[in-house]
Amino acid sequence: MGDTEDMRSQDTWMDCCAALTSQNGLNVDVKFMTHCTRKNVSSRVLHHYNRQKPPCQPQRHAAGFLDTLTFSFVMSYLALCQATVLSDGCPDRSPNLSSWNPGHDASQRVIIGEGQFLRLESSATFHSLIIQDGGLLVFADNPKNPITLRSRHILIKDGGGLHIGSQNCPYNATATISLYGKSTEDTSVRGFGRKFLGVDARGTLELYGRKPVSWTFLTRTLYAKGLQYGPYKFERYWGSRGINIRIIDDGTAQVLAADRFDTHMTVNESRRLKDFLSRQPPGVIVAMAVGDSASRNLPRDVREDIMEVLGSRHIRHLGYRQPWALVGTVGGAAASESRRLYHSIGSTGRATARRHFQKYDGTSFTVTAYSEWVKGCPHIGFKVEAVKGIVLDLEDDTSSWSPNDRIVIASTDYSMYQAEEFGLLPCPECRSNQVKIDGKPHYLHMGEIVDGIDMRAEVGLLTRNIIIKSEMEESCYGQNSCDIFNYDTFGGQIKIQKNFKSFHMSGVELAALGQQILGSYPVHFHLAGDVDEEGGYNPPTYLDNVAIHHCYSRCVVVHGTDGLLIKDVVAYDTLGHCFFLEDGVEQRNTLYHNLGLLTRSGTILPTDRDEATCLKMRKNVFGTYRPVPSTDCMAVSTFWIANPNNNLINNAAAGAQDVGIWYIFHRVPTGHSKGRIPEGQAELTPMGVFYNNRVHSNFKAGLFIGKGVKTTNASAEDPREYLTVDNARFRPHQDSDPAKPRVPAVIDGLIAFKNNDHGAWARGGEIVFQNCGFADNGIGLTLASDGTFPTDEGSSLEVTDSIFVGESSNVGCHGGLNSYWGEGANGENRTLPRNKTFPIRGFQIYDGPVRMTKCTFKKFTPTADRYTSAIGFFMKNAWQISPQNNVSLIKMERSVGINVFFGKPGQWFGACDMDGDKTSIFHDLDGSVTGYPDSFVARVDNYLVHHPGCLIVPRWNAVICNGQYAQLYIQARRPEDLVLLISRETYPSRPLRLQGVNRGAPYQQYQPVVMLQQAYILRWEGGTPEELILYPVNFNRGNWIQVALCYPKGTTFRIVSDINQRHTGKVHSVEQYLAAASIQSVLANTDKRLYFHDTSSGYLFLHVKANHPRKGHSYCSKQGCERVKITAHVMSTAATNCPPNPYAVKSFNAPAKRLSVSRRVLTPCDFCGASQVAISSEPHRSFIRVQVLSLSRTNIQNGLKSAFIKVNEEVFLFKKQGLFFVSVDVCTGEVKSRLHVDILSTSQAISAIDSYIITGIKERSVVLVCSRDIKELSMDSGVSSFLLLGSPKAVQLFRKGSFALLGYKGQPRPSWIKIVSRAEGREAASLQQYIPLKLKQYKCPSYTAEYRKDEKLLRGILQQKLLDVK
Repeated sequence: MGDTEDMRSQDTWMDCCAALTSQNGLNVDVKFMTHCTRKNVSSRVLHHYNRQKPPCQPQRHAAGFLDTLTFSFVMSYLALCQATVLSDGCPDRSPNLSSWNPGHDASQRVIIGEGQFLRLESSATFHSLIIQDGGLLVFADNPKNPITLRSRHILIKDGGGLHIGSQNCPYNATATISLYGKSTEDTSVRGFGRKFLGVDARGTLELYGRKPVSWTFLTRTLYAKGLQYGPYKFERYWGSRGINIRIIDDGTAQVLAADRFDTHMTVNESRRLKDFLSRQPPGVIVAMAVGDSASRNLPRDVREDIMEVLGSRHIRHLGYRQPWALVGTVGGAAASESRRLYHSIGSTGRATARRHFQKYDGTSFTVTAYSEWVKGCPHIGFKVEAVKGIVLDLEDDTSSWSPNDRIVIASTDYSMYQAEEFGLLPCPECRSNQVKIDGKPHYLHMGEIVDGIDMRAEVGLLTRNIIIKSEMEESCYGQNSCDIFNYDTFGGQIKIQKNFKSFHMSGVELAALGQQILGSYPVHFHLAGDVDEEGGYNPPTYLDNVAIHHCYSRCVVVHGTDGLLIKDVVAYDTLGHCFFLEDGVEQRNTLYHNLGLLTRSGTILPTDRDEATCLKMRKNVFGTYRPVPSTDCMAVSTFWIANPNNNLINNAAAGAQDVGIWYIFHRVPTGHSKGRIPEGQAELTPMGVFYNNRVHSNFKAGLFIGKGVKTTNASAEDPREYLTVDNARFRPHQDSDPAKPRVPAVIDGLIAFKNNDHGAWARGGEIVFQNCGFADNGIGLTLASDGTFPTDEGSSLEVTDSIFVGESSNVGCHGGLNSYWGEGANGENRTLPRNKTFPIRGFQIYDGPVRMTKCTFKKFTPTADRYTSAIGFFMKNAWQISPQNNVSLIKMERSVGINVFFGKPGQWFGACDMDGDKTSIFHDLDGSVTGYPDSFVARVDNYLVHHPGCLIVPRWNAVICNGQYAQLYIQARRPEDLVLLISRETYPSRPLRLQGVNRGAPYQQYQPVVMLQQAYILRWEGGTPEELILYPVNFNRGNWIQVALCYPKGTTFRIVSDINQRHTGKVHSVEQYLAAASIQSVLANTDKRLYFHDTSSGYLFLHVKANHPRKGHSYCSKQGCERVKITAHVMSTAATNCPPNPYAVKSFNAPAKRLSVSRRVLTPCDFCGASQVAISSEPHRSFIRVQVLSLSRTNIQNGLKSAFIKVNEEVFLFKKQGLFFVSVDVCTGEVKSRLHVDILSTSQAISAIDSYIITGIKERSVVLVCSRDIKELSMDSGVSSFLLLGSPKAVQLFRKGSFALLGYKGQPRPSWIKIVSRAEGREAASLQQYIPLKLKQYKCPSYTAEYRKDEKLLRGILQQKLLDVK
């Protein structure tokens, strides 16, 4: 540094020194010392400081104290100096910076140290860069001069800082940090490794690029190849003689007809051609191409017809073997046409006709026809394809996106591999919420709400103007798992260590980062502790508007770090868990509006691995153990949340190899965080905010709550690898204390669709799902209880105000690793989950108690291939099912074919003979599922539930009964492997055969559902247990049952009752059962503890009764669980041979009353079903659902009678001929006007339509139009006034056809406009749409800003952090 720069630095240091000591005089007080201890300084800077005159000269102290004092002081001094160098404005404009143009030298090891404040003004290459001791590097911001800094590694520490832009002055130019080098080169830096950008203690990294919209949604569906009916391509050589013709719908680009007319051979073919053309309605597109030859028998009148109808100029002179092609419209302007002369050499050149058209949705497309001779062979072809440069309609203003930027569009199907990347093209004609893409999509991407569920594809921006990337090799090398990956996975990494001074990253692109090495990730907060105000960071640490793509190990890793904000991050195409909370101790982190998609499997942890990798990587298992992939591995997730006390708001998990969002639980903290929180605390910790998150296109599940990781090393006792998937259950309590009340975990606003297995799975208690949407999942939602009696005190799960859809109108797209393509319930081919035969279920009941209320079900209809039902049960289930499971206020739409299904033996249900299969049951509280209030639904062959008053529903494989039901929990010891036969005395020949659930355990348990106040018979196969414990589970006070237990003759008994308090393990209220003289004494005295052993039959008779009240969903009373313990001393080893029914007479307790058809609830339930019209990722908006069905003459002849328009639940039937209009206020959703137009005179009808649209419909109106039997239309007519309703062109009304329109009168044109116009003989025109109301762009007179709960939640979280600090 020169003399001038040195003097400037000294002046700056003096200013800093004066600022630091102005309030302390000549001495440095304790308060000042404490402030200084956070900083760092070099001895050279300290020497310079000590040369200064007072007041900067501190007094002398003892050596140790002085060292600490001066070190701390100078660290504060340097920090303030650096802050002084960089004002609040643009950092590169500071006058204290020195210009720096170091050039390119890959061997140079650069250190920027004390007093060096540098502005990098040109690209540079180093071996390495270290910024320390108060040194500062700032990138110059010159949009005309992009800067690339290449280095093997960059380390910022000890007061050093790297700045690109600032929060108040984002960087405008293009800055690139490129990390290079191979894993086999150079030495590793301790704590960081190789190829990194590292922020160590007291280091500062501030990156602020431009902040474009990070990601948004499609608002108009993008079809494969850009066209709804797909592109069309046809080629033929020989076999095409004559005129080949294609008819294309000009409004949809659909090919309607294809034919060939051999006008070379016969005149009849020419007459057939003439007749064919005469039947085509005006406006349709006609493409023609001659194959071989077409002229010999093509008479003049037919040629003239083609000239008149299609505007041909060359057909009159078409000669022998001349190639000819034409594309035109019936009755339209001059056609595109080409003709070539035939040459005997056998090649003619191509005659090509091509025209551009526009669909009703505004998409441009071309129709091409061509004809030629190639080396003596005739060749023809047709193409229908979208024009290059498809325009996307998006939810947000994306004017911050630029040409040449890269975007990714998420899959909206089962396969995450249908995500697609595109570059952006210039689009001067685009509105602010539109972009034009370079290329055509291979797959369907939805852009609308479908059947009430928001299935719009996410669109993420991958480009930023600050880039950190890696330079990669062309293929895998060295020890980089080349047996698994055939490409280089040794990318760069960004690591932030504990006690960093400041870190903020905004508007940055991270590409090709990460390594398949533990600890080397694109962004890694490593044991950083509290990084918000609680840790002294102000402003708190955050990642905001960052794009992470094509990376090789995770996305953002939060390791031993709390209070981090991760916002507006797009993470695409990465390996292993993406947003990863590592050790189970990470808390108070907030993930807000992040998008993760295409999360592939990796290798680092067992949970990262796919099946093949799991089996291959066995280094860390014990001995010869062979991993089980489905249970040990295969858990890679986009969001891996290892502690529930974190906040997830507005995130999208749009495609992972296994799971979208997984709440996983560490029994004890793992890794470096061992011992930070007590054992089991994570499972007991209340959940943070979960609001408005989306999960779709995941192979296993969208959302998974449950399971844990193995926290011990592999051993002979448990040979599995450390951190494999293990068992754990979420049971949140206040203050994580199981003695305090439970705290419900609320899943609010989850949208789950197109997940192969589950939309969501949750095990635990209390967990509440509300305002959720599930569609096209193998299973929509499974709720499983916290535990199984007697280990669980009783908890419940609930789903409310939610919508379930079985097979939606999003039929998907074949390809992109979608495995199953088959016939849907409506006969249309579609993608399917799991398998063509998989039994799709909306809500699956498992364990319990679970509750479902105010939910709507749609489109659950079985097919010949598969059982589909709205409600189902966990298959092949050995565990108990609680009769406390209940449903109420359920709405089954007419599209539901089977409300409930209990399974039948077969591929997916197995033999249906496990205990849980047989005892499945739920309570229909209000009859909204069965039609019978206060009824129970059980499997048809469960005669413990049956009584004569029940109704059998064969299609459900179910029985509907009324009565009171609970459970009898039975523990059996010595022996523990017996099969229980239990029957009710009413049906002694119909025993339920229960195998128990604890094979190989110290005791066996059985959990049959029983009807209360009834008598039961218990027998055993293979022996008799010497010890039995009977628990009356879910019995209310006074409930009882009688039991008769079969024992060998000569058995003696000791029978006691007591109460077991599970929390304390104490037993109290012990009472002996007394022997009675007869069975009649036992039966008649239900209030006494009596038993009778009938030595002749071998049966032991007694009562099991609850004497204490039970509350809510608790299994037992507050006093504890009442039980009866039977200890039997069996004298005989002979097999028991008890008669089937020991009761001489029927029980005097009559079963419940008979269900009667007259009792069935037939009145529609106005309060049933979800309160929302649609479940949207914008829950602050309200919607209306509109439907239009129009009928042509053919439709009516086939039996359809009424066309209709439907607005929410209001139906307008239309039985007259003509057109029917309904207008709806888009600000309020109210129907404002209606009009019927009778098509008797074409001109009068068009005049009436014009008048109504222009004067009868107000601005800001949704306009719905349907047609019925418009046969009187004198000709196919175009209606130009529909241009005022958003149509891009005049609409053709086809005589005897059908027409449906969803339009809008007002500006700007919304993306939801739809037009369907069908010619005679085609299917009925219909449409359905969910329309958002009162949007800002509608400019409603009473518009007020939308209430944004998501933003309020984020503000509340950030404000709470400040309050906690104060």
